[in-house]
Amino acid sequence: MNQSVIKALKLLDFFLGEKKELTLSEIATKSNMPRPTVYRLLTSLEVCGFLAKTKNTEQDVRYHLGLKLLELGNIVLEQLELRTVALPWMRKLCADINEAVHLVILDGDEAVYIEKVESSHAVRLHTRVGKRSELYIGSGPKLLLAYLPKAEQETLMEKMTFTKLTPHTIGNKETLYKEIEKIRRNGYSISRSEQDEETIGVSYPILDYTHKVVAALTVSGPTTRMQEKVEEIIRKKTKETASRISRELGYIEAKVLETGKVQKI
Repeated sequence: MNQSVIKALKLLDFFLGEKKELTLSEIATKSNMPRPTVYRLLTSLEVCGFLAKTKNTEQDVRYHLGLKLLELGNIVLEQLELRTVALPWMRKLCADINEAVHLVILDGDEAVYIEKVESSHAVRLHTRVGKRSELYIGSGPKLLLAYLPKAEQETLMEKMTFTKLTPHTIGNKETLYKEIEKIRRNGYSISRSEQDEETIGVSYPILDYTHKVVAALTVSGPTTRMQEKVEEIIRKKTKETASRISRELGYIEAKVLETGKVQKI
């Protein structure tokens, strides 16, 4: 456990009171730490964007919360709203098809499963809320990668080690590029035995009011239960559910006319 990081982050708590700007001396007094130590911690927080300072005079320098906290806070609020909006629809979808339904988002260079509704079957997949996955494995992670800007895709793919979990796991960038093109062409993603043998995953994008893909709605189950006809029904219902969640998040379907104007559908 890094005590310096803990000490630095605890300094942010002093800005939760009525006074939104604090001097070095005030923070040192509140923290009961030497001024040089506090100055070093404040400088680190400032470099990271967690704090900013106003220099009125050489002697009057005051610190206040930085915009990085606003950025992070907005992300947390978006995720909370996403889960709140998606969960009732996920439950309905699970009730209709009786297979596990997941909500997957991008976090840095990984995908994270932030919500799950489990089926009533005795045989279930071993997934959990909080699970992280590489972006080349599974229908949800691949879909999130596919809808990123090209430059961001390439940056993330340069870091990938392509570890094989099964013989069906994507093993190189060339294959992954082809898969990304297929996902964007079809509008959905499928995974067949990529994480676990004899399993299938189907994912559709969830979009927000800015038309940005903010999550993947994923249904997964054993191959024995998701035969071709059943899989077709699951794709249809998953697509409908993803569209409903997107609309609740403010997404409005639109098409570009020949004139260049956008027409709502």
